[in-house]
This record gives sequence, C-alpha cells and structure tokens, in this order.
Amino acid sequence: MYSKIYLVDDEEIIIFMHSILLRKIGEEEKVLSYTNPEEALDHLRFNKDKSESILVLLDINMPEMDGFEFLEFMVLEEMSTNIDVVLVTSSVSEDDKRLAKDFPSYVQDFVSKPLNVEKLQELVHGSKSISL
Repeated sequence: MYSKIYLVDDEEIIIFMHSILLRKIGEEEKVLSYTNPEEALDHLRFNKDKSESILVLLDINMPEMDGFEFLEFMVLEEMSTNIDVVLVTSSVSEDDKRLAKDFPSYVQDFVSKPLNVEKLQELVHGSKSISL
C-alpha cells in the first residue's frame, strides 16, 4: 500500500481528472500534485522516510523536464527503490516504451492517459508486476 501518490503532469486538467479518480477509490488524502516535475523531484529528494512506499504517476512529455530526465535524476541521486513510477502518457511511441525499460528499478508500468478508474485501482492496489 502506498503512503503517497504523486501526480506529475504539466496539464492541470489531467491532474484534475486523475485526482477525481483517486477520490473515487478512496485515495485522495495521499495525493500530491505537481505541474512542474522539478518541484516533484525536490519533494522526493527531501522525503525523510526512505522506507516509505510512494507511487509516482509521471507524464513523459513535459516542457521543463521530460519524464525520462526525471527518471535519470532518480537514478543519479540513488533515490529509494520504494518509489514506483508509472509512466502515464499520450505517447504511443515504441521508442518511449523501450526507454522505459532502461529504468527497471523504478518503472512499473507504461499506460495511456487519461487513466480510467479500473486501471488506477489496479495500479494503486494491485501487485507490483512490470507490464512493459
């Protein structure tokens, strides 16, 4: 069970939609939303409890920093492997799916946005099985 769920997407409407779905499955109190991925990274950097289980729903295509740059910082800074990342994207690029496999310590899934309630329920409460 995740103690925090980060929504990282430059589109506020996507964050809003995913927040509503998280409320429907009873997880709204765990949500932290960021339209700037650098702010989300800073929050993760200074997280005191390294054993805390965190889910990050991460967009790939963002102007300040893309999702893969975000993941590169996580690797370089040796962030806790208790942080699970799900790439939530409008991309259908096979190259993006291949790149996602370069981050096996973090990336748990690669899904299309917007999420639906069933997929979100599976991501939040399901087992940790990589489906890349």
